[in-house]
Amino acid sequence: MASYDKADIERRMNGAVESLKSDLGGLRTGRANVTLLDPVQVEVYGAMMPLNQVATVSAPEPRMLSVQVWDKSNLTPVEKSIARAGLGLNPMTDGQTIRLPIPDLTEERRKELAKLAGQYAEKARIAIRNVRRDGMESLKTDEKKKEISEDERKRMEDEVQKLTDQYIKNADEAAAQKEKEILSQ
Repeated sequence: MASYDKADIERRMNGAVESLKSDLGGLRTGRANVTLLDPVQVEVYGAMMPLNQVATVSAPEPRMLSVQVWDKSNLTPVEKSIARAGLGLNPMTDGQTIRLPIPDLTEERRKELAKLAGQYAEKARIAIRNVRRDGMESLKTDEKKKEISEDERKRMEDEVQKLTDQYIKNADEAAAQKEKEILSQ
């Protein structure tokens, strides 16, 4: 049984790019975006849970997020978790709703966020190259086991390299788009 699996390699590379896009979505631009609160974990019922499992997050205005907490007893833990998340947001409670005005970004903070977007992209590129390495190793293994010929290995290695180039390009484009969005506020 050949150990090389093109579909698996593609799935894993795509996973790295999707993970990057998710990380980038959490970076704050000047506009309200519900994905901004995705990394927030809240301690409720004796366990850590993602914010979106205890409340509904919406963006009623371009510069305001609204968090509707389902269970009133979770209001304080949600508020504290948002304040501690290091997102630079100042929660204001209004009944069972927490309002989060999105402050203007300073030039310095924008540069920090753009740099962070670059770091996220580098993490994705490393993940993609690791998948490439795994693919190349399985091709060599298959050739040693005489399951594929040297020509087939070389042709498939080219395929893996093309996939790698494509997914790295996708990651770079996603990061460049986010950096542009952050810096052009």
